[in-house]
Amino acid sequence: MLPRVLYMGTAELACLPLVALHASPVADVVGVVTQPDRPVGRKLKPRPSFVKQCALELGLPVIQPQTLRTPQAIEQLASFEPDLFVVTAFGQILPQSALDLPQHGALNVHVSLLPRHRGAAPIQWAILEGDAETGVTLMRMDAGLDTGDIISTVKTEITEGDTAQTLHDRLAQLGAALLAESLPGYLDGTCKPVSQDEARSTYARKILKQDGQIDWTESAETIFRKLRAFTPWPGIFTYLPTDKLSLVKIQSANISITEGIAGEVLSAGEDGILIGCGKQSLNVLQLQREGGRSLGSGDFLNGFSLRAGQKLS
Repeated sequence: MLPRVLYMGTAELACLPLVALHASPVADVVGVVTQPDRPVGRKLKPRPSFVKQCALELGLPVIQPQTLRTPQAIEQLASFEPDLFVVTAFGQILPQSALDLPQHGALNVHVSLLPRHRGAAPIQWAILEGDAETGVTLMRMDAGLDTGDIISTVKTEITEGDTAQTLHDRLAQLGAALLAESLPGYLDGTCKPVSQDEARSTYARKILKQDGQIDWTESAETIFRKLRAFTPWPGIFTYLPTDKLSLVKIQSANISITEGIAGEVLSAGEDGILIGCGKQSLNVLQLQREGGRSLGSGDFLNGFSLRAGQKLS
């Protein structure tokens, strides 16, 4: 009889591991736990999570408790008679009362090379910190935040062309493959979990919308990393030199060795809008005013005059 697996996930990142687990010949996915539908858009219409949509397409039963920290929620989980939990980008820390339910414990697919970048936004922080590589860790969960013993890992290079979106998509595929490859050895006991080195741990806090505001006193390299790390959300933005606050998002840019005053427009034309930074400068190629269309620098300048010497804030 195959082990009964209860899968927990919410974000898009968690869909491919669910599909891989469902197709696995060594486990039986008996149900899916995900976050409640959330209101989105101007009409605040409830929208199901990515994982809920995926689970329903696979014909799997879904439950959506507000929290797992109630006796009622624990009873719901226990009703599936699970032998194992598998968790990916679920959005809640499992209490010990939940972790104690399955005889094989709970596995977490985490998109970093633990103990580096524990927490909510490991993909973004790997780019922000200038890491040369990242990866996926399969770990046995405990009551801490991504502190459990490591079962297996897989690595991938972070290229200069990577954004949070491209890295997300690659790590989702790697995570699904790692789970499928490692699960048999974990279940039969041939794969022995290894404890994490606490001295090497770092924390990847949640990204907030305001993190996208550009501080021009930072180096061009730092700002460029933020552009990559915050694509597609929240993006990076600054304010144009107008009487009223006029927000503009920068969507594409490159680094120039030119030095200049932080936040000052050094030149502006079809080849880009060159803006001074704390070190070097940023050549902006594509940008978008709030409520407007995304435009190349030349088209943008046809509608908004930016001149050398003006300052952005």
